[in-house]
Amino acid sequence: MSKVMIPWEERPEGSKEVMWRYSHNPVIGRYQIPTSNSIFNSAVVPFEDGFAGVFRCDNKAVQMNIHAGFSKDGIQWEINEQPIEMVAGNTDLLHSDYKYDPRVVFIEDRYWVTWCNGYHGPTIGIAYTFDFKTFHQCENAFLPFNRNGVLFPQKINGKYAMLSRPSDNGHTPFGDIYLSYSPDMKYWGEHRVVMKVAPFTDSAWQCTKIGAGSVPILTEEGWLMFYHGVINTCNGFRYSMGAAILDAEQPDKVKYRSQPYLLAPAAPYELAGDVPNVVFPCAALHDEERVAVYYGAADTVVAMAFGYIKEIIEFVKENSL
Repeated sequence: MSKVMIPWEERPEGSKEVMWRYSHNPVIGRYQIPTSNSIFNSAVVPFEDGFAGVFRCDNKAVQMNIHAGFSKDGIQWEINEQPIEMVAGNTDLLHSDYKYDPRVVFIEDRYWVTWCNGYHGPTIGIAYTFDFKTFHQCENAFLPFNRNGVLFPQKINGKYAMLSRPSDNGHTPFGDIYLSYSPDMKYWGEHRVVMKVAPFTDSAWQCTKIGAGSVPILTEEGWLMFYHGVINTCNGFRYSMGAAILDAEQPDKVKYRSQPYLLAPAAPYELAGDVPNVVFPCAALHDEERVAVYYGAADTVVAMAFGYIKEIIEFVKENSL
């Protein structure tokens, strides 16, 4: 991974933050395509000589859908104006009332996309693509209701593995992170709890609900997982970003989990928007030393933050719940 040319900006002079914001945030504005009301909670991966991604674009009727996009540098993006049209993969069931909050990961020979799929309520949709032009939809992973489906980038003990957050049909006032396995990316089982919300008195920023963020990164310490945590304040939900380290062979076992957050709403584009006070990680580009995390800000735009993997791991270990 050391040869991957990720977007990068050094820590600002005088800053002691473990992760720092891109000075030219937001990376993607809400009106980047003519039909959009907002573009946020989107996922990107290295692709060919640049990058590709799947983007949540809510249109001006506030219909939620996902669009493909491409970039040479991971910063300047060209997003298709038309939503992705699925073709049959391992199912003929292509029904979807809505699609939002995608993640993308390369496993073995293809790119896999997961998203919150509307099928009589929110569940986890799955598709694969080889070129980000044709997308093959597969069976929904779970019964409704579920959100935040995040695949691991490689099989674990010979099986595909996915994190998710079982939920309800509304703006969920609860939520823990679970792990499920599949032999074929069609049938899912062996469900295990990974992390539950933290007690209010121990780490209030993540006391209401938590959900997996970007695709986990395998390190010498285990899987580095960025996740969002939520507190229900007198002004509504507040979403922040933390990190945890999961066991490499048994990722339902949490080795370390950050008590303080890594990033919380503070910048104007995080504090104000369609849904104020949101930092929602969905993607991470990395090499052996550095990581660039893409996150949705205020459910309106896409922003980016940077950090050194070793420093983040040390922070989580030294400040673990």
